[in-house]
Amino acid sequence: MTVETPADTATTRASGPPLLEMRHINVAFGGVHAVRDATIDLHEGEVMGLVGGNGAGKSTLIRTLSGAHRADSGEILIDGKPVAITNPRDAKALNIECIYQTLALADNVDAPANVFLGREVVTWWGTMDDGAMEDATRKVMGRLNPNFTNFTSPVRYLSGGQRQAVAIARAVHFNARIMIMDEPTAALGPAETAQVRDLIRQLKNEGIGIFLISHDIHDVFDLSDRISVMYHGRIVDTVERTKVTPDDVLAMIILGKKPDEASTEELAELQI
Repeated sequence: MTVETPADTATTRASGPPLLEMRHINVAFGGVHAVRDATIDLHEGEVMGLVGGNGAGKSTLIRTLSGAHRADSGEILIDGKPVAITNPRDAKALNIECIYQTLALADNVDAPANVFLGREVVTWWGTMDDGAMEDATRKVMGRLNPNFTNFTSPVRYLSGGQRQAVAIARAVHFNARIMIMDEPTAALGPAETAQVRDLIRQLKNEGIGIFLISHDIHDVFDLSDRISVMYHGRIVDTVERTKVTPDDVLAMIILGKKPDEASTEELAELQI
């Protein structure tokens, strides 16, 4: 039997059509150009690491995809077809789901109520169908995290990793094809970080395309298939994770240059 290496997987995936393409995206706020001519794509079952320093433009680019900001120019294609995303409802209708660092959970209610927050299931006489929502939540959580058992306590009592699982379950239940994850392991301990990494790998195995925004270079290298680096609003380069080192990526983040464009002196000054 032939064992497929990570590099083989990336090559196979790249040969197919992208699930998503963002082409020549520009976003400005007054005189500040937050995103400049950015082009990026994403394939099914791929984790795309999106990295850059503060103010690099990665959050603005992703918020354009989520419908939180409107691009001044450029186009977005899904399955090769142009789409219009002018608000978050448009994004959700296209099966694009965002999991921001704040998670947007309602702390005073339980996991099922959070999974269906804003999209509650009601009975024919108009009351909440709590049983149906709990059953559906148990099914989706069984796919993602079979060890999750706390379905009745308010989510304020859950650990950070469990809260992430609830937010991810909400996206998966509503058939996310493209998932945006903003700093998913921030402020988590080692055990909870491992749980979230396992969840991301599970989503990847289910064919969901993931944008992973993270300042943690270890997360990026452990989870990503490709890495796209932003600097002052533009994309410096998009590289195969297996073909670069963490130092290469850090140099792009700091210098805004591809590894082969940076001089020996510039790299030496970084002391990486």
